[in-house]
Amino acid sequence: MNILYHLPFAANSRMVRVALSEKKIDVKLIVEPIWERRDSFLSLNPEGQVPVLLNNQNIPLSGAPVIIEWLEDISSDNSLIGKDLIFRAEARRIMFWFNNKFASEVESSIVYEKIMKVFMGKGNPDASILRVGRKNLITHMKYIDWLSKNRDWLAGKSFSVADISASANLSILDYLGEIQWRDYTYAKEWYARVKSRPSFRGILLDKIPGLLPPKYYSDLDF
Repeated sequence: MNILYHLPFAANSRMVRVALSEKKIDVKLIVEPIWERRDSFLSLNPEGQVPVLLNNQNIPLSGAPVIIEWLEDISSDNSLIGKDLIFRAEARRIMFWFNNKFASEVESSIVYEKIMKVFMGKGNPDASILRVGRKNLITHMKYIDWLSKNRDWLAGKSFSVADISASANLSILDYLGEIQWRDYTYAKEWYARVKSRPSFRGILLDKIPGLLPPKYYSDLDF
C-alpha cells in the first residue's frame, strides 16, 4: 500500500491528501514529527520535510509538486493539471504561488506561530510576527477573491491543483479563525464549493487537541 508521511496541519501535506483522494488512490497516513529528525525518515527524505509518499514499489517521492506530477503520470483519469497547455501553465503557476509566496508570507508566520511553535515546544506566538502575516493574508485573499470572481475555478474552467493548493493553505487558516470571509464574497463561494468535494472531507475532520475551530469550519454551506 502507498504510505504518506505527513503533518495534518501542513498545507503541502493536505494538498497531497486531497490529490490522492481526487485520484481515488488508497494510502496509509503516518504523522511524521519532522522536528525529531528521525533517521528512518531522513533515509526517505534527507531534507527532513513532509509530505513524502512511499509508493507501492517502496520508492519515496518527496514534496507536493513532485507527488502531484507523479500522480498525473501514473493516472490520466480525473486530471488535476488539465489537458490544455495554457490552462496547465496557469494551474502550475497558482500552485507554486501558494507553495512558495503564500507559504513564506502567510503560512510561515501565522501557522508556524499558532500551531508548529507549540508542537515544537518553542513558546508562545509572537504578536509582531502574527501582525505581519495577517497583513499579508489580506493581500492574498483579495487576489483569491479576484480570481474567484472572474473564473469558474482559480485557474480557469476546471478544478485543478490551483484550487487544491489554495484551499489546502486556507483550510488551516480557517481552522484558526483567521479569515474574515464576509470581506471576500467570491472567495467564500469558491471555498464552499471546494470543501463540499468528497476529497476534502478527511481534511475537515482533523483536530488539534485543546484548540477547536470555528463552528462554520466543517459546515459545507458555511
